[in-house]
Amino acid sequence: MPAAKIDPAAAARHLRKADPILAGVIKQVGPCTLKPRRDRFNMLVRSIISQQISTAAARSIRAKLEALIAPARVSPEVLAQFSVEQLKSAGLSSQKATYLHDLSAKAADGTLRLKIIGRLKDEEVIEELIQVRGIGRWTAQMFLIFSLGRPDVFPPDDLGIKVALRNLYGLSDLPTKTEAHAIAAAWTPHSTFATWYLWRSLDMAKAKSKG
Repeated sequence: MPAAKIDPAAAARHLRKADPILAGVIKQVGPCTLKPRRDRFNMLVRSIISQQISTAAARSIRAKLEALIAPARVSPEVLAQFSVEQLKSAGLSSQKATYLHDLSAKAADGTLRLKIIGRLKDEEVIEELIQVRGIGRWTAQMFLIFSLGRPDVFPPDDLGIKVALRNLYGLSDLPTKTEAHAIAAAWTPHSTFATWYLWRSLDMAKAKSKG
């Protein structure tokens, strides 16, 4: 059975009816522009590189990595040929170089089944991905959203989501996972759409503070 995909029109109708606060955010932000990226391996490489560093730093490391393997392109088979020490020369930490090496090896030998991962259920995708060193539940959820385009993903451990929930729902502090899930319960089966709007609400707040 094919996995469900994001339906912006149906999601907007549901969320506007189910959650007045989110309805206000949707009205301010406008149409959802989330478009999944189909290069699954590259998405995971980017996710590992980007962990706990700035966007600019991650972009610089990606450029150095691409230069290191040129003229070849980023793929499991190509990266698996490089040692951890060679990957570090692209500016990766020892830890992240080890993670990329493990990702590449598992994708190349079929342990990580990227060719069929799109046919798995959400929780099965997460279990598949966390076999790789350096990939936890949050990274797997980002893969579900940005690579597979799954419609009902809610990442309660995402700091941006916690901040958005605090700001929008009048909480005195960042929500616990239980509190976050309680708010998000009304969004199913369109939690991905709601999550995207929560991130955009932070962008709006930042722009407003600068203005």
